[in-house]
Amino acid sequence: MADIADLALILFLPWFAILGVLFWFYPRTMEKSPARRRFDLLALVLAFTAAFLAGRWGFATAATDIEAGPIWRQVLASLLAYKAFLIVLAAAWAWRGQRFKRPAAG
Repeated sequence: MADIADLALILFLPWFAILGVLFWFYPRTMEKSPARRRFDLLALVLAFTAAFLAGRWGFATAATDIEAGPIWRQVLASLLAYKAFLIVLAAAWAWRGQRFKRPAAG
């Protein structure tokens, strides 16, 4: 059974999967070379790893003496996990756009 600290990540897995599939398939105009597929796979693994680590860190460091109650630990873990996943995917999206440009016709 998963640790309670991983609850945020477990709840986000379907959304991470949707975002991952969109990242993998779009934009369709970009070449689909083996190098791009390796880049995409590495980016998705890094995004998931960053989300996992950020969620764990948020859960561990959330102050339990805040008046928000014990749910604050899960809220902070969720916020940080989601933000880490999006930051890594956005950076990879931008970098991929620069790295795998189609050569200019002409």
